[in-house]
Amino acid sequence: MLYPNSMNHILHHSSPMATATTTTTTLLALVAFFITTLTSFPFMVSSQACQNYCGNIPIKYPFGTGLGCGDPPFQKYVTCSQGKLTFTSHTGCYPITNIDYSNQVIYISDPSMSTCSCTQPSKGFGLDWDAPFSFHDDTVFTLLDCSTTSSPMFSTADYGGESSGNGSSMVPQCDRTGAPICSFLYSCRAISMMNLPISTCCVYTPVDLGPSFEMDLQKLKCSSYAGFYSFNGQESNPDDWKYGIALKYKFNVYNDYPGSCANCERSHGVCGYVGAFNSFVCNCPGGFNTTSECLFFSHASSQWKNGAWWISFLATLFILTNL
Repeated sequence: MLYPNSMNHILHHSSPMATATTTTTTLLALVAFFITTLTSFPFMVSSQACQNYCGNIPIKYPFGTGLGCGDPPFQKYVTCSQGKLTFTSHTGCYPITNIDYSNQVIYISDPSMSTCSCTQPSKGFGLDWDAPFSFHDDTVFTLLDCSTTSSPMFSTADYGGESSGNGSSMVPQCDRTGAPICSFLYSCRAISMMNLPISTCCVYTPVDLGPSFEMDLQKLKCSSYAGFYSFNGQESNPDDWKYGIALKYKFNVYNDYPGSCANCERSHGVCGYVGAFNSFVCNCPGGFNTTSECLFFSHASSQWKNGAWWISFLATLFILTNL
């Protein structure tokens, strides 16, 4: 039989064990929280605002992946969303398939464009008058199913029916040397099934589009168009042509690549801009912005990550040895 004094004696000796267990549990929880916080923090601060890839396409100056990235004049024309790079003009949005930085050319596709495998109605394509782009010399447009009686392509009137002032037409004229292109395209199964005469086809180069770079198929009285920028070594096989539109771009009026941006990219940074005056800024992998390059900040970010692991390890060791 246990008396009250004996019960108090037992409770008195069991309390330290319960207290020790609670203390150990609390300290271990603190250790886990401490480790998680220190090891995750470097990755939170290391996110780079401007990315150097959009999907699988490398992004370099003058383009960017978001606001404050790249060069301001290009911001509204080339955008990156959900890993997809897109070119935008007043006629629509077009996927960018590739960028040739060495030759300053971007390649876009128009989902409404006709090809050898598919023909469909289209509204045409145009560039904004103030866009820092122009058609590449290799780009060829072929208008399909044009009215031979009402299309201005086959007359001397311009879009609005006005004279150019010197008696010549203001409308792009068909390139007679491009007749073989029409023959090859009209031999494609998708187009041949429409039984269109070759006379409804018109080939011309974009340089004839004029300063507005506008190809309005409704005004031109044509149903569709095909655009390509390379025969791909298969001039007589339209199935293998590279369909799409090639656009040239310039960095500025002198087409000079900014030296500050070159230094930034060599140090694994991404060129951008900031402030009301769009001042140059180099966005670095460590989440830092500089006005020059990223060599110091990339090194500092790496050192911080390594240091955080050591701090976490030493703190854990200290707490465990004092349990």
